[in-house]
Amino acid sequence: MDTMGPKAEFMRTSPWQILGGYKYVILLPFLVKAIQSNYYGGTDIDNWCSHMILLCLLRLLQQGLWMCFSRILCITKKYEIHTEGFSFEQIDREFHSDDHIILQALITTAAHVWLPGFRQLPVWNTHGMVTLLLLHMGPAEFVYYWLHRALHSEFMFRNYHSLHHASVHTEPGTNGVATLLEHLLYAGVMAVAMAGPIFTGGASICMVYLYFLGFDFMKNMIHCNTEIIPSALFKKFPLLKYFLITPSYHSLHHTEGHLNYCLFMPLYDHLCGTVNEKSEALYSRMRKGREEQVPEFVFLAHCVDLLSALHVSFAFRQVAANPYRGNWYLWPWLVLVFPIMCAMWAWGKVFLVYKYTLDKFRCQTWVVPRFGFHYFIPVGQNNINKLIESAILDAHRIGVKVISLAALNKNETLNGGGVLFTKKHPNLRVRVVHGNTLTAACILKGIPDDVTEVFLTGATSKLGRAIALYLIRRHIRVLMLTSSLERFEAIRNEAPKNQQQYLIRVTKYQGGKIARHASSALFTWIMGKRISNKDQLMAPSGTYFHQFVVPEIPTIRKDCTYGKLAAMRLPIRVKGISTCEYACERGVVHACHAGGLVHTLEGWTHHEVGSIDVDRIDQVWEAATKYGFEAVY
Repeated sequence: MDTMGPKAEFMRTSPWQILGGYKYVILLPFLVKAIQSNYYGGTDIDNWCSHMILLCLLRLLQQGLWMCFSRILCITKKYEIHTEGFSFEQIDREFHSDDHIILQALITTAAHVWLPGFRQLPVWNTHGMVTLLLLHMGPAEFVYYWLHRALHSEFMFRNYHSLHHASVHTEPGTNGVATLLEHLLYAGVMAVAMAGPIFTGGASICMVYLYFLGFDFMKNMIHCNTEIIPSALFKKFPLLKYFLITPSYHSLHHTEGHLNYCLFMPLYDHLCGTVNEKSEALYSRMRKGREEQVPEFVFLAHCVDLLSALHVSFAFRQVAANPYRGNWYLWPWLVLVFPIMCAMWAWGKVFLVYKYTLDKFRCQTWVVPRFGFHYFIPVGQNNINKLIESAILDAHRIGVKVISLAALNKNETLNGGGVLFTKKHPNLRVRVVHGNTLTAACILKGIPDDVTEVFLTGATSKLGRAIALYLIRRHIRVLMLTSSLERFEAIRNEAPKNQQQYLIRVTKYQGGKIARHASSALFTWIMGKRISNKDQLMAPSGTYFHQFVVPEIPTIRKDCTYGKLAAMRLPIRVKGISTCEYACERGVVHACHAGGLVHTLEGWTHHEVGSIDVDRIDQVWEAATKYGFEAVY
């Protein structure tokens, strides 16, 4: 679009966009008036402000519900129109997709103040509702059709309408993406329909609610990227195709441009010869349903805690598109998360939550419906293993090549790092991978060359063992925090005789005070186990915390440096990612996730379960870097 020349700046952005997420302070006077009306009695305008506040909340709620629906892939995948996924750029561009709600509240309130027929409204007026419907189907749809065609003229498209069409693959949030000029024009279209009831005395409170919510419903529906209109409806009422738009019909307008201009009624496209000839074929194909797209790679994740459960795209896409933070505005939603968690605990099954592509490979993230604390309840561990096993067997059945287990899904005490499943099912075609080899490599490659001593917790775990045995090859002394002499000796006996001297067992956190660099006053602690705040205070000033413990240790020391969980930046060839993984930046995934991807890309045919093969750490690291993965520290 930019090659056509500079864009006009007149009326492109809403004035309140400079407020960012705080733009709804614009409606603060409405809230004050609403409170005055409800508690102290008020004038007609006070009551009106109460309705405007409620209407705005209902419109936001409806948009959120549509967004939730369209992104629950386990429900929509069969009728999904475009399967390519979305990008972070689209999410950012659509941040202000609710601007029209504020604007229309202001315009409608101005009309309420200035137009006598729009004051002192009754709750219901049948004559007014019929008038509104007829005027919308006639003049409003007609005006919108020609307005939309005008917006596709060279000047208007380049300077204004191209913003909306930048989202080729739509979702409900796309419906509100437009310039200020377009929002004003669309408000004018709605005014055409509402003018009749207003000037004939038929306006009512219900008319306002039903028209705005109904208008939003249709706009959200046609942008939802899911063909939800049943074909039986058109078979029973053939003429309905002229009066009811479908999501696939509008999707062609976004993918192929200058056809299918209508608002909600294709009648005007048919009358003016602007129907895309592919419309009916696409609709029929979508309603038959897509065949299941088998991924080559699956990452089997789990929930971490109640608050982070909201960090999913079908809850809050803007929140999920940024690194997870336990922001204050998420806390009130816990009243919904808790009963959902209980329901998932009782009846939940593994479900699809994300998908993306890397080169020719289709990749998906499935989620075990369990939270972090569930994994430490002994009576529930058998049930968790059954869920993981069912996911592995499903992957085996449909032809997945590699399934990688996240964090607690490969817990050693739970299933021995996946060994339980490969022993029970020796003929699995899908390769089960814990990804810990690349996790170990990320941690080890992040340790500076001048380090001569490290303090290691979680030292006798499979990951801790591999880190310790690798470091002593570099003649680095490893202070292994463990209360088990037996497990320490078992690891020590794996090391060559001339390297065993570098493994030292310590039983208290005070032992970490001597793990400093050779050429500085810095200390290196590698954390593979949860640590209390009290024990964390044992770390000397200047300590650098490397981590492979989930969740991350709390940041309580300003005099120390906290490394991120072992993670890798995905190659730029990845397409369709618009969500940040837990505790990761954009385009970054946990190292165990990346490890499964590397396993897939390399075409390795072995399982990677149980203990880590220390000799393969460098090989896996080199393979990851060859494909463009970059460690993030």
